[in-house]
Amino acid sequence: MHRGYVLHAKPYQENSALLKLLVDGLGRVDAVARLGSGKRSLKSIVQPFQPLLFALSGRGELRNLSQIETASPAVPLSGDALYSAIYLNELLVRALAQVQSGESLFVPYHQTLIALAREFSQTPLRFFELTLLEELGCMPSLTHDANGVALDAAQLYRWLPESGFLPGDGVFPGRVLLALAARELDAADWSYAKRLTRVLLQPVVGERPLLSRQLFSNRALPKNQE
Repeated sequence: MHRGYVLHAKPYQENSALLKLLVDGLGRVDAVARLGSGKRSLKSIVQPFQPLLFALSGRGELRNLSQIETASPAVPLSGDALYSAIYLNELLVRALAQVQSGESLFVPYHQTLIALAREFSQTPLRFFELTLLEELGCMPSLTHDANGVALDAAQLYRWLPESGFLPGDGVFPGRVLLALAARELDAADWSYAKRLTRVLLQPVVGERPLLSRQLFSNRALPKNQE
């Protein structure tokens, strides 16, 4: 049995669904699952943010999913935490669309969902984005610049694609880059970290905007936050 999460689902034929999954040890897997109908339907559990156990069969690009059951209760997400989790799913679907890798991403993804459910914060989002970049081999050094010189916490750095960070005339503080390398991040530096990960993820996700980012931007805010 495998364990995994549904990243995206859409109806397929009668009482079935096409699923994009994140599977522990396998990464991105596309599969078709027969969900059934009536009281025995699996539609209520084959949903995002519900940890699942299942069997996989077949060797092509589209596998077969069977023996589906819940591994634990669904991760309780709401508000900004839910919007952020939706973003994570779209990010993974887009980033793994071509390579269909991500073998080691299941546990970091699960831990990020749990952290978001516990208390919304941008910090676990930024750390997961860095983990994704590392998994894809796209993560630059956050401790040394493009010339191999150790980053200076007091210096500002600019990003050069395919090269790395260079000091001077930049927007990324060295202290923030070093903090991210150590997986440490203060709330005061969220904006720097978000700008950095968007720049680094651009080649991975492409030019087309992520719908979840628009959803998050357009969400209804409480009156005291408008």
